[in-house]
Amino acid sequence: MLGCDFSSAPSRQKPIVIALGAQLNGRVVLSKLVKLGSLQGYAEWLGQQPEPWLGAFDLPFGLPRELVETLGWPTDWQACMTHYSTLSRAEIRASFAAFCDARPVGGKFAHRATDRLAGSSPSMKWVNPPVAYMLHAGVPLLLQAGVHLPGLHPVAHAAPATAPARQRLALEGYPGLLAREVLGQRSYKSDDKARQTPDRMIARKDLITALEQGHTRLGLRLKLTHAQRDALADDARGDTLDAVLCLLQAAWAQRQFEAGDARYGLPATMDPLEGWIVTA
Repeated sequence: MLGCDFSSAPSRQKPIVIALGAQLNGRVVLSKLVKLGSLQGYAEWLGQQPEPWLGAFDLPFGLPRELVETLGWPTDWQACMTHYSTLSRAEIRASFAAFCDARPVGGKFAHRATDRLAGSSPSMKWVNPPVAYMLHAGVPLLLQAGVHLPGLHPVAHAAPATAPARQRLALEGYPGLLAREVLGQRSYKSDDKARQTPDRMIARKDLITALEQGHTRLGLRLKLTHAQRDALADDARGDTLDAVLCLLQAAWAQRQFEAGDARYGLPATMDPLEGWIVTA
């Protein structure tokens, strides 16, 4: 299993972080953290992973249906993503800004059903955070690598069930959902060095302790070495901890599948255009 803290503009200072792990004796064991400083490196890493895996990725997998219909874009998910991938970021910003400008104050953005439930930023937002660009950069790379997206990527277009590509599965994750369950509104990270305070360090340690003790509704316990625990607590940006939170969401989805849910915990009522944040 894996959890991915994604960036649409990764660098050596702010890399994409992937937490690799497995379930063992009732615990989720963190085995390795991978850091990738470019989208090309990320694409190559995806292509080099032949083993079957299930991952939760911290980026939106779809756009609000209201937005797509208003813009006149295809309402089939694959066709919509194909169209979206052909646009430049400037074109995306212009289209979304025009959509917002035509709407009243307090209701500028369209929301997916899952965004409202999870408390995540609307997937059409292009600043603070630029999740629209994360979708634009991330989803095409998953598809190019032959990864299957349950509930979205049509099975008819996917590789056969016996092929390795068909055994690599990506779900949309959101670490903030699990973090808020433990911390409430306490902040545990910041990219701004001036805001990397002792209080945020304490919050990270409290969150890690809760995950290790299984004090969340996911019913999972995280297994860390002392060195891993220190590394997660010391990362003031929170990128490695976010990747681990996504790993736990992937583990929860795997348990749903093992219990007989072929949808990995995704609701049957999920809009196949918008997508869904696993565990929401």
